[in-house]
Amino acid sequence: MKKLKRSVKNRLVLMTIVAACVFLPITLIKLQKFLEQQENASRKRPPTPVTVVRAEKKDWQSSIGSVGSLVAEQGINVTAPLPGTTIKIHFESGQVIGAGEPLISQDIGVQSAELEGLEAKLQLRRSQFKRASKLYESRQISQSDLDDSATLLKEAQAAVEAKSAFITRKTVYAPFDGTLGIRMVDLGSYLNPGDPIVPLYMRDPIHVDYSLPEKFISRVFVGQEVEVNVAAYPGQKFSGKITAYDPVIDIRTRNIKIRATIKNSEGYLKPGMFATVSTVDAAQKSVIILPTTAVTYTPYGNTLFVINESSEGLVVQKEQVKIGEVKGEYVQITDGIKVGDRVVAVGQNKLRNGMKVSISGTVSIAIED
Repeated sequence: MKKLKRSVKNRLVLMTIVAACVFLPITLIKLQKFLEQQENASRKRPPTPVTVVRAEKKDWQSSIGSVGSLVAEQGINVTAPLPGTTIKIHFESGQVIGAGEPLISQDIGVQSAELEGLEAKLQLRRSQFKRASKLYESRQISQSDLDDSATLLKEAQAAVEAKSAFITRKTVYAPFDGTLGIRMVDLGSYLNPGDPIVPLYMRDPIHVDYSLPEKFISRVFVGQEVEVNVAAYPGQKFSGKITAYDPVIDIRTRNIKIRATIKNSEGYLKPGMFATVSTVDAAQKSVIILPTTAVTYTPYGNTLFVINESSEGLVVQKEQVKIGEVKGEYVQITDGIKVGDRVVAVGQNKLRNGMKVSISGTVSIAIED
């Protein structure tokens, strides 16, 4: 019995030693980490350097953004009015052409021969009418016979004029000044009425068509300035004015369609280009402006850090703000800060509320006209 008790006691002692060997190092490691954390917490962190900007009011010209497409003042595919074989092409693809200049000529051999026959018949009818007039004066024919002769003369004249017009239309002319596209006809091509010959588009001026929601209709008027940007010329603005808008609202989209006209003497803008359009308000207003980098945008609200002075130095306070229109690298602040507040412009991602900071640089606000 004594041996059994001694064996159980030895086992308990052995288990205690094993447990101590396993858990004691873990406990020591955790204790060391805790002490390090306490030591780090007791240390004073140096202020975090940030770049600041001072909130101030600037004159701001509001605008309404939209997207649209460029449209030519005049733009068509020139087509053949009459059937016929192309015997001459008077233009080159991409050529600048004036109104009334010939584009193509079609074969008129048969029609020219027919015209000669009609002209000969017209000459005969004129001679017959002269003789009939003399006979009528001498009372040798009746008024009815004279009228018949006059009618035949008019028919012959009409036939000659019709054939002449037909021959004239066998040469196709440019209907307005513009720039030609890529030729779609070759020498010897037989054209049916309506077959395309070449695209023709007026270069200057050019229009941009776009739409705005109906809530902006009170801010839109004919003559209002617009600014247009296209991807082909990044950073370059093209200015124009609103020349027309639809008198009704589209019942499907509740948008109003607007057309603005832009000078395009250098021909940079092309019909069909995608454009971003800013409809500029007539009056400027004074608002608080900050760089867009100063604001942190989240689904739960927009925030920024305001720098305040305390007994311990400069500290940051997170403030929730309301923003207005964004233009380029600047944004309107409609609520949340006041004029004169110093705001963190760069470096807010490493900050938290109440953190000490030092000012490493400042930025100024310069709004372009």
